[in-house]
Amino acid sequence: MGNPCQRCGACCAYFRVSFYWAESVPFLDGQVPPELTEQINPHLVSMKGTLSAPARCVALDGAIGDCVSCSIYPNRPTPCRELEPWDEHGQPDEKCSRARAAHGLPPLEPIVPHTPEIVDPLRTGTD
Repeated sequence: MGNPCQRCGACCAYFRVSFYWAESVPFLDGQVPPELTEQINPHLVSMKGTLSAPARCVALDGAIGDCVSCSIYPNRPTPCRELEPWDEHGQPDEKCSRARAAHGLPPLEPIVPHTPEIVDPLRTGTD
C-alpha cells in the first residue's frame, strides 16, 4: 500500500506544528533545525509557516495531494512523529481526515489488519 503521507502532505499545510523549544536546540540534543522554527512563547516554538493561515510548513516540499516530502524527515518534531494516518483500529485518523478535507482530498480508506490464517493442528487434510 505504501505510505499515503508521501502523496498527501495535507497535515503539513493545515495544522500549527508547535513543540517544546528544546527539540530545536542542538546542544540539548534537539534535532529540529532551529532556523526553521519561530518562538511562540517561553516554552514553545513552531515550524515556520504554520502559525497563520494558510499554513504550510517550511520543511514541506512538493504538491499537496500529489507527491510530497519532508526536507527534515529524520529530524522532524514530536507532533509530526505522533500523527498517524490511521488509528489503532485501522480507521482513518480524525485529524488526518480533517486536514485532507481542507485540501479537497477524500479521507483514507480503512485498513484491515492482516490476521494470519488459523491452522488446525488436528486436521490432517484427509476429510
